[in-house]
Amino acid sequence: MARDYYGTLGVRQDATSEEIKRAYRKLARELHPDVNPDETAQERFREVTAAYEVLSDPQKRKIVDMGGDPLGNGGGGGRDPFAGFGLGDIMDAFFGGGMGGGRGPRSRVQPGSDALIRIELSLEECNTGVTRELTVDTAVLCDACRGGGAADGTSAQVCDTCAGRGEIQSVQRSFLGQVVTARPCPVCRGVGEVIPDPCRQCGGDGRVRARRTITAKVPPGVADGMRVRLSGQGEVGPGGGPAGDLYVEVVEQPHATFERNGADLHCTVRIPMTTAALGAVLPLETLDDTVELELDPGTQPNTELLLTGHGLPRLRSSGRVDGRGDLHVHVEIEIPGKLDARQTELLRELASIRGEEDQIVAATNGRGGGLFSRLRARHR
Repeated sequence: MARDYYGTLGVRQDATSEEIKRAYRKLARELHPDVNPDETAQERFREVTAAYEVLSDPQKRKIVDMGGDPLGNGGGGGRDPFAGFGLGDIMDAFFGGGMGGGRGPRSRVQPGSDALIRIELSLEECNTGVTRELTVDTAVLCDACRGGGAADGTSAQVCDTCAGRGEIQSVQRSFLGQVVTARPCPVCRGVGEVIPDPCRQCGGDGRVRARRTITAKVPPGVADGMRVRLSGQGEVGPGGGPAGDLYVEVVEQPHATFERNGADLHCTVRIPMTTAALGAVLPLETLDDTVELELDPGTQPNTELLLTGHGLPRLRSSGRVDGRGDLHVHVEIEIPGKLDARQTELLRELASIRGEEDQIVAATNGRGGGLFSRLRARHR
């Protein structure tokens, strides 16, 4: 009795070649001995492999559709169609990773890597921008061979092992026919050529490490962690390939007066209680100049004054400066801890004039109760 090859693969009799291949590929992934060592799975793998071998062949499939069995009595049951093949080889056959040849040699000339250097900047330098001379240690073009890698008067030669193809091919037979797999040549490492007499200076790499000085321009408004890209100033690639980029990363140092929040600055000003009561105009040094800070009479603790445009430059992603941030001035009022006799007398006189002597100012939180009731509530 003819076997049900379609049922073995789980496809309809009118399934297309692509549907048959897709069904087998799914089953092969599940049942191949490299994945599933169970004996039952191995037997099942042989069955689905035999079914695919039949249904993928138009002539054999025609015999099946006419009610016959192209493998005859047990044909194919005693042979493992994938003897000597790993699961990777099977998947390569389906996905094209080696069928019919490789991709050819790769170039010796490869792009270089990017490089990174960090510089410390003060807040003043972040405000104005700086131009720095930086010493960097990177791979540069070998001036002896100019990136070619061969000693003077010599040149690279075609690799004898791979005949310049950059890969070694091997052929194995399977139910699909001949499966050609390609691997990089171990002698030339996929390049297709070798350098019999390498450059004495770079050892055939086409580049050497060297210390050099470059000029880096850091724009105004940079912040901690920002990077400035210097195109083509990174590592030269193997074989004298184009250099990568150099990134200059900003490490911003803390400031004694100002705290930064984006382009805005914050600072704290402490004034005596008499200044807060009477008001004053005080000089305040910003990052750029000295401005007048106007304090109204009766200035209260925790008052915040805004000086528009006295912050840092706003640096856009394009590198363009667009306006400046603001300066937020937080006012703290200092209460004297010790008073001499005369100061005490004057304050008592002032309290008497204002009717505040021995007076407790009521403080409510919207729910009633004075200062002491709020204190008791906190300690419950």
